[in-house]
Amino acid sequence: MSETISPRIVRCPQCGGDSIYAPSNRWRPFCSERCSQVDLGAWASESYAVEATPPVEGDEAPEH
Repeated sequence: MSETISPRIVRCPQCGGDSIYAPSNRWRPFCSERCSQVDLGAWASESYAVEATPPVEGDEAPEH
């Protein structure tokens, strides 16, 4: 009794289209090489950022 598992379809984080989330998709979770490269370019140009407050003097760990 062999069970066939269908690949999971997820939303591409770049374009919002369907993307196969399986080892057969070498660009997963993206749908294509183009979407993967667009996302990489956004990281490289620092379009994505995490907000943080600047450190306050005295917040550093003490040096030993």
